Amino acid sequence: MARYTVGWLPGDGIGPEVLAAARVVLDRLGFDAEYREADIGWECWRREGDAFPQRTIELLKTVDAALFGAITSKPLGAAEAELSPSLQGKGLTYRSPIVRMRQSFDLFVCLRPCRAYPANPLNYREGIDLVIFRENTEDLYAGVEFRPVPEELAGVLDRLSENFAPFSALAEDEYAVSCKLNTRAGSERIAREAFNFSRKRGRRKVTVVHKANVVRATDGMFLESARRVAEDYPDVMIDDANIDAVCMWLLKDPFNYDVLLAPNLYGDIVSDLCAQMVGGLGFGCSGNIGRELAVFEPTHGSAPKYSGMNKVNPIAAILAAKMMLEWLGEVEKATRLEEAVAAVIAEGTVRTYDMGGTSTTGEMAEAIASIL
Repeated sequence: MARYTVGWLPGDGIGPEVLAAARVVLDRLGFDAEYREADIGWECWRREGDAFPQRTIELLKTVDAALFGAITSKPLGAAEAELSPSLQGKGLTYRSPIVRMRQSFDLFVCLRPCRAYPANPLNYREGIDLVIFRENTEDLYAGVEFRPVPEELAGVLDRLSENFAPFSALAEDEYAVSCKLNTRAGSERIAREAFNFSRKRGRRKVTVVHKANVVRATDGMFLESARRVAEDYPDVMIDDANIDAVCMWLLKDPFNYDVLLAPNLYGDIVSDLCAQMVGGLGFGCSGNIGRELAVFEPTHGSAPKYSGMNKVNPIAAILAAKMMLEWLGEVEKATRLEEAVAAVIAEGTVRTYDMGGTSTTGEMAEAIASIL
């Protein structure tokens, strides 16, 4: 009997190809797992009207961890238009399955390491080593949105909003509302994860990313919560900066930063910036981590124009597998895997198109596996 049970969620576009590459490496590493494949993504939505079907939710309740490939997402109108004709006009609403997964399983930590592996021709600068802790279930991604806006909500907005013309004067389809929801408990627990990580890994500083000077209520609570948690970690420095300023200063001096802590939207933005500085989304890996389950993924999208071409860089998916190994306690295997990735990058013979080479997805996976 396999030691681990791993949910296998290839998803859309290039998702199946990059996960297949990760599987080559995991098998060569001797990782003892049973893989249970499950449906998720755009084709599920088109066929069934549900991008995250209940059978997949039930399967994820039975696994130790999961690897996820990529999904396609489109605006509401396009989502409705691509439904099976038998499902159109039934009031079905598309929601991102990865966001639903994070909320359904309380995967409140989005952990995104961004390391510049030596001799990667895409590195912004050599030696960059950043880690982002992004709150993963709240903020503007909470999914509390209205379009059209219900009449009763318009009345509440009229009563509470001092700086705007009456909302009730607008037709219900002339504006939309997305709620930015942050809780003290949610803010404190992601901050504690960031500080715990920093203490255990010998990281020197946590920078809180926010916009509390403008978004005073929600971002103010996030910043206050992080400062309160920081009092329990006198051995780890804390500072803070506005999201816009951080994006500028990261490019000016990335070595002034170490661990970045952010609410959901800002964390999404800054982690993609950091990923670009270490090679782009072909190197960006991510963990969606809760108390009982963790789902690991490359941060690139489904890239449908490259689907089936065996062309894209699988390193992000392979590094996501490395993160999964670490979370499962297989630290020695995780270390060997990362060393193999670093060795292939440094050697420079095998490079996919984004790195200026002609190697295929499969050839990159085999090169890494051959070292193992």
